[in-house]
Amino acid sequence: MRHRKAGRKLSRTSSHRLAMFRNLVTSVLEHERVMTTDAKAKEIRRWVDWMITLGKKGDLAARRQALRVIRDKSVVHKLFAELAPRYQNVNGGYTRVIKIGYRRGDGAPMSMIELIDFETLEKKRPAKKKKKEKARVKEAAGGAAAMDSEVEGTPGAAEEPSEGEEGEVKEAAAGESEELSEVSEEEAKEVSGPEENSASGEEKAEKEE
Repeated sequence: MRHRKAGRKLSRTSSHRLAMFRNLVTSVLEHERVMTTDAKAKEIRRWVDWMITLGKKGDLAARRQALRVIRDKSVVHKLFAELAPRYQNVNGGYTRVIKIGYRRGDGAPMSMIELIDFETLEKKRPAKKKKKEKARVKEAAGGAAAMDSEVEGTPGAAEEPSEGEEGEVKEAAAGESEELSEVSEEEAKEVSGPEENSASGEEKAEKEE
């Protein structure tokens, strides 16, 4: 059992392995992206995170500790002047490992280790928030307009009459038309009554003569 034995030996001696890790860490901090085998990328990830943590401390002791690992003074200057302020508000997770396939020849799994650019991620996130905020504002405006139309009783908000109400209206209209027809017939009888009486009187007078 391999208990309490952290790290990967990578089939190298301790001196060779330490020199290789120092070279890889220097390359990652200088170019911010390096392609290597999957095992090496996973192993140097913690080394790179350690260097960035030292850069965030920013004191002389941290700079001397970084110089023990990083081989180039210009890379140390970049670490403390550029990279440390970039990750000042981030607690860990400064790198990511992306698998890119297999190496041609021996088929070793290859990966790319790179520094995460949180500035671009922060620039993209507010755009999504703005879209959500605009949608919420539109929904709120639509709800307010609907409430106003209900309160004011606008024609658009009026309810259409149901089928029962339409039938009642039609029956009432038919009843009114029947009443009007009956009234008109009675008026016609009243008008025709005196004319018939006068005609019958004239006939009686002619017969007496």
